Amino acid sequence: MNKPTYDELFEKCSSFEEQIKAFKVTEKELQESKLQLTRLFNNLPGMVYRCSLDDNMHPTLDFVSKGCSDLFGVVPEFFTDQHTNVMETLAHPDDLSSMRTEQNAAILNRRPYKLLYRVCLDSDRRKWIWDQGECLYDEDGKATYLEGIMIDISAQKLREYELLQENQNLRGTLEDRFRFGAIIGKSNGMREVFKLIMKAAKRDSNVIIFGETGTGKDLVAQTIHEQSGSEGAYVPVNCGAIPSNLMESEFFGHKKGAFSGATSDRQGYLAAADGGTLFLDEVGEIDLALQVKLLRALESRLYTPVGGTEPQSSNFRLIAATNRDLSELVRQGLMRSDFFFRLHVLPIHVPPLRERVEDLPLLINEFMARYLGRTDSLPRIPGKIRAAMDHHHWPGNVRELQNVLERYLTFGEMVFSDLGIHTPEAGPDVGEAVKLFESGSTFSEAVESFERHVLLKALERNHWKKGATAEELGLNMRTMQRKLKKYGL
Repeated sequence: MNKPTYDELFEKCSSFEEQIKAFKVTEKELQESKLQLTRLFNNLPGMVYRCSLDDNMHPTLDFVSKGCSDLFGVVPEFFTDQHTNVMETLAHPDDLSSMRTEQNAAILNRRPYKLLYRVCLDSDRRKWIWDQGECLYDEDGKATYLEGIMIDISAQKLREYELLQENQNLRGTLEDRFRFGAIIGKSNGMREVFKLIMKAAKRDSNVIIFGETGTGKDLVAQTIHEQSGSEGAYVPVNCGAIPSNLMESEFFGHKKGAFSGATSDRQGYLAAADGGTLFLDEVGEIDLALQVKLLRALESRLYTPVGGTEPQSSNFRLIAATNRDLSELVRQGLMRSDFFFRLHVLPIHVPPLRERVEDLPLLINEFMARYLGRTDSLPRIPGKIRAAMDHHHWPGNVRELQNVLERYLTFGEMVFSDLGIHTPEAGPDVGEAVKLFESGSTFSEAVESFERHVLLKALERNHWKKGATAEELGLNMRTMQRKLKKYGL
């Protein structure tokens, strides 16, 4: 083999020197580029980082920009000298698991990752961090590095919290706007009712509340009492539930021995309402004889208990309610005209639910929250059923709505078949649901469940008129009232 000539060796050396020179130029350019990138990273808001990954995809911080000083209050060497993933030691324990899961999933699926988590700087300080980056892979597809940037978004999270609080406060304010005592409504009809309640609360005049069954006349009466600031008791009386032969004793009380069974003195409703409010619901059911005595008590504030001789006094405010046309009762001779005019000082008409459809969403949320014991994450009623509810006649008014929603939360959409809406997923009817509910129940539980169902259906057929329902079922009013109370109807 011939040895290379001197000229050939010189040519090769010359080429080698140029290569070294070119290498040095390239190395210099790379260093300048690296310095430029480092300057850029150091001037970016937040902290730019680069992590190397081991075979188990555990990251170790190799580079950290100077933004770590503002972000964490430490120099870059705090992260790089520990040769580990310092961020996992700083991450809030409650966020660490989700943070690892999302990052590993992004690496395996070759996509960028976006992490939101808290870091604990010391025992008192917390920060919210937005961490965004992606993984680099070698020519064999192995994950080698993570590169990304961390930004402090604590101010934004604080603002989000403040907005949430503002929304909650605003929601509370709106709810207060549409609530008067226990009454809920934003419709024009209910706003007028609210105005009249305030007017009635400022004076002692008698009030008569007109409205269909289930519209909430009792709530209006109670709200008037509460808003008046009266220190006396609120005494509600359902006149339709008192047998006519007991009415006088119930209202005026009785003395011992006044009649068979009167084994002791007993106060009546008028005595209980002294200094407060006497609310007479279904006032049209009071017979003519008692109307005379009540009228005398209203005018003189005096009454005499059954079997007594000494007049008693009671200074009460009277509020009455009815779902009947009292002027028609006067024309029929079933109500005295002087008693009617004594009642009819300040009339309040409570609109039926079908005339205040805009109040449905408020009432639905209120009843669902009350039944479930919470205000968030309430079940959503399907749109087609909500539309049907808007067009439903609601003969039982708010009371019917409350009952329908209670059954919906118990049995599901099947109850809406009563509104004329049939959905494919509705399943069996309510009767079948009762059978399913009874499965595994004791005998007494099954009987009670069936009894409640029978009562409920009878009430709906009779538009929640308790007298008509009792007559249909062959029950006296005392038994009817007891069962309604027992089953929460």
